[in-house]
Amino acid sequence: MSYDSTVHQKAVDLTKFTYQITASAGSGHPSSGASLAHLLSVLMYQHMRYEPMNPGHPSSDRLVLSEGHAVPVVYAAMADLGIAYREKVGGDFGAGDLKPMTRELALTLRELDSPVDGHPNPPLGMPFFDAATGSLGQGLSVAAGLALAARLDGLDKRVFCLIGDGESREGQIWEAVDFIADQGLKAVCPIFNANAFAQSDAVAPQQDADALAHKLEAAGFEVLDIDGHAPGAIADALKKHAEAQNNDAAAPVAIVARTVKGWGAPSQQGNGHHGTAPTGDELQKVLDELSATEKQIGAAADTPLKREMMSPNKPAAPTVNAAAGFDEACRAFGQEAVLEKGKLATRKAYGIALRALGHARSDVVALDADVRGSTNAADFYKDEALNGRFVDCRIAEQNMVSAALGLAAAGKVPFTSTFGKFLTRAYDQIEMAILSGVPLNLVGSHAGCTLGPDGPSQMALPDVAWFRAFSTMQFPNGKPGCAVLTPADAYACYALVQQMAGYDAPVYLRTMRPDTEFLYGPETTFEIGGHEVLVEGRDLLIAASGYMVHEANAALEKLDAAGIDATLVDMYSLPFDEEALADLANDNNGMVLTIEDNYGNALGSAVADALSATGDGFTVTQMHVKRLPKSAKSGDEMLKFCGLSADDITRTAMEMLALTPA
Repeated sequence: MSYDSTVHQKAVDLTKFTYQITASAGSGHPSSGASLAHLLSVLMYQHMRYEPMNPGHPSSDRLVLSEGHAVPVVYAAMADLGIAYREKVGGDFGAGDLKPMTRELALTLRELDSPVDGHPNPPLGMPFFDAATGSLGQGLSVAAGLALAARLDGLDKRVFCLIGDGESREGQIWEAVDFIADQGLKAVCPIFNANAFAQSDAVAPQQDADALAHKLEAAGFEVLDIDGHAPGAIADALKKHAEAQNNDAAAPVAIVARTVKGWGAPSQQGNGHHGTAPTGDELQKVLDELSATEKQIGAAADTPLKREMMSPNKPAAPTVNAAAGFDEACRAFGQEAVLEKGKLATRKAYGIALRALGHARSDVVALDADVRGSTNAADFYKDEALNGRFVDCRIAEQNMVSAALGLAAAGKVPFTSTFGKFLTRAYDQIEMAILSGVPLNLVGSHAGCTLGPDGPSQMALPDVAWFRAFSTMQFPNGKPGCAVLTPADAYACYALVQQMAGYDAPVYLRTMRPDTEFLYGPETTFEIGGHEVLVEGRDLLIAASGYMVHEANAALEKLDAAGIDATLVDMYSLPFDEEALADLANDNNGMVLTIEDNYGNALGSAVADALSATGDGFTVTQMHVKRLPKSAKSGDEMLKFCGLSADDITRTAMEMLALTPA
């Protein structure tokens, strides 16, 4: 009887079934899965602590498959172990009861009516996975977020992350490595699957096993360089990681596992087999080769593999109370002068709101990318009662967003802030978070062209259009893929931050650098999906957002002098109540002017889409940034340069109504 022979047998069985699963789909990545078979046999059958039918147990160890294309081998193990998936109810894959995964279900890989997707997809029926993966280089950051949440909850669970050597070319991998070292997240166990081949060719020398080990050592890790097909070596390495986790003096541990892509089947090895699924006679050849390997290595399931006992620890239920109102928070935090002044930048209101929210809810975590003084997340950071829940991710926005995804997947409420412009660096990571179905809160400060002196490289201008695209998609719960919020004053910003904390879907909040006058008071209520009518008229509907609400408000007096009775609506949310907007437009003779301080295909396009869908006749004119901005001494100067000043609004409105500007 032999432990090694039993693990070998399990690896052979998983590899065979992986090829059968991908053959049933006619596509997939079985050779990548074969290189992981031994690692998963030790991890999932012996080392990880988890309950197969309770994948969301807060104390269970977690597995993040960064190389998501290799997921068929995980499905093979899930079917063998009876790990839960969630049944489909109607058109909703994630709404049914938990059921044990079966071989029959695994063989429905990539079918439209199946939860067994080509890459991990947790909201569509696979809760064993915490995050959607497949866009490479992101998994280690997600693992770091899961580990952060575990530390905040006082849990000793471990987070294993399987990373391809080819994907380790991605810079985010090394952002995550630095982050793990900075934060001391020794619960994360990075396992680099060094199988020597990427998609098109052998990996570059900079990604071979030796180079990976040297890079990790240079980052301060203890590197365990092992044969990824040697059961004893895998088990010993995982044991050393467990020991290091509980040793304050130990360095973080990473494993470099040297594996063979297409292990066990010579015809599948070498270059040219990535993403190909053998079928028919070719499949039978692979299965025969695996049977021959099985005999050659003496595989035999003669020693029971028993998983380790799960930690009995559970996190305490979070404290969730209603946050104080804006006026009350200002007084409590020694900022009474703000109320007397009657104006405040929305980025500063965000800081006050975040701090108040941190006191009200113990599950709120703040992340920032080395700009906390500018985003005003520093309010949270400086509060000693909250400091343990603030994470400075440094200048590494991609890692920050994916780490926030891990925190959200673990039940935290992360607020992630940086300049809105800098979030563009993490658009891919944001999309993967949205695909994962977690309620991620993103805050982009210094939005719009009113930034002035810093110039266009610091201005968030295409952000609304990009996030708005997700607002046109709905999750099964009816929430948009991502709501977009552009508050016009401090009261609106403060209230919307409170709304974000309890909203079960991703949200992007834009905040501004300049101080703006208060338009509202504590009696005004705001909600995601809402709008606010500031002035009611009958000739023209002006729909504006953010800073442009103030500019449009300044134009109303000039329009009134010209005999134009305009309605002004603060369109602080995308999506919005389309029927209510259409009613307002009809009350204003179907004449609509939209104004925003960003590039197009954003608010104006959303309004035009909504009105055109009614089938009624409307005239919609869109004002937005239509030229490349530059530096200017002030925001007002930049608005004039971009044709968005109060005078420009007045002129455009009069032209719409065929009046001669004064």
